[in-house]
Amino acid sequence: MGGAFVAVANDSSATWWNPAGLAPGPFFDVAVGGAATDIDGSLPARRERGLWFSVTTPPFGFSYYRLNITDIGQFRTIASDVGGREDRRAAVPDWSLSASQFGATLVHTVVSDIHVGTTLKYVRATGFEGELTGPESLNASEWLDRADESSGGDVDNDFDLDLGVLAIRGPVRLGGVVRNLLETELGRVKIPRQARVGVAFDAAAMSSRTLLLSVDTDIVAYQTPFGDRRVVAVGGEGWVLGRRVGVRAGARFNTTGAQEQAYTAGASVAVRSGMFIDGHVVYGGADDESGWGITARASF
Repeated sequence: MGGAFVAVANDSSATWWNPAGLAPGPFFDVAVGGAATDIDGSLPARRERGLWFSVTTPPFGFSYYRLNITDIGQFRTIASDVGGREDRRAAVPDWSLSASQFGATLVHTVVSDIHVGTTLKYVRATGFEGELTGPESLNASEWLDRADESSGGDVDNDFDLDLGVLAIRGPVRLGGVVRNLLETELGRVKIPRQARVGVAFDAAAMSSRTLLLSVDTDIVAYQTPFGDRRVVAVGGEGWVLGRRVGVRAGARFNTTGAQEQAYTAGASVAVRSGMFIDGHVVYGGADDESGWGITARASF
């Protein structure tokens, strides 16, 4: 749904999107999944890989997320005289971060249909910054493979937390979340604070229609290693075949910095009662971003 999920998430995915969303969710939900994003048509290039596991039974939740980011820049030619023959090679700057996050989520209903929650996080990260060398003939994907094989860097760890709120009135859902409240610093990397609000309309709350529409927006811009971001996201979801198949689509737009945009599509299939396979694809961005993700989920 393009990331328009702050007012929508009500299962174990709420441990990431909005911890307050656990309150109106299922009695038990567990999910395990992974995702990948690549921007490697030409240099500079970037690769992101993520894995996660989350289990919730309100008012508690536990989650584990692992993220690997590799970013390489434009290469420069270096030459050396080997045996009277010029050997042309290339060098590229390499920046990478590998982070693991362990989270404990707590949620509380203040009054009927108004919920608050927090995810307390322990983050451990390894960062690397340097330069890779190799043949000039390597393409962007091969440079990323070489960067992924590099090791070393400083290890750092710290604590942080997310805060969320969710209000529900009939088919209308209003959500807000502040992520990385303490702006943890891991070595040279500062994890930026993000504040986002969202509104969703869930037709299933007032009729038999299974249509969901959602809009999210970042309140303020935040800095990342890849430039400033302030995102607006829109998305929709509907279920067919007796709620056995869900389809969704969305888009997100960065309104600052590079002002890139990306478009998404996804689906969920109920393989049996309470058990789902969720998947999504994404394409767009300023540099032909492409990505995918898949999750196995049980919800009761």
